Amino acid sequence: KRLAAQADNNEDSRRLMTIPGIGPITATSLLALIGDVNEFKRGRNLSEYLGLVPRQNSSGGKDRLGGITKKGNTKLRTLLVHGARSALRVAQQRDDRLSLWAQDVAKRRGNNVAAVALANKHARIIWAMLKNKEDYRMAAA
Repeated sequence: KRLAAQADNNEDSRRLMTIPGIGPITATSLLALIGDVNEFKRGRNLSEYLGLVPRQNSSGGKDRLGGITKKGNTKLRTLLVHGARSALRVAQQRDDRLSLWAQDVAKRRGNNVAAVALANKHARIIWAMLKNKEDYRMAAA
């Protein structure tokens, strides 16, 4: 209850909780652990900090991408992935651009890969929202 009240009192937390799959625990944890969002040059850097980008194993001109790097805070990454799983479940009833993209990834690669990909996308959206002090806008399909 105290955490939810704290999230409601913080403008950035309220802003983050408008993203599907981000609740008060994830929002306050994100804000507490990432600190100043201006330390990250772009959204990919925040995703990398959280360990949500693919591991790269390139040699001889061949680029190979593996699973995620798992660098960064394990609990925060887990919160983002679980929130993305929840958003993925709800995405089946929605027709916005992000939900359609997530459904397509789930169909091609499976729900686990889609959840991690959606968590990665959420991290990039979070960076943009905090950097520009903008609210979440669900893009129409």
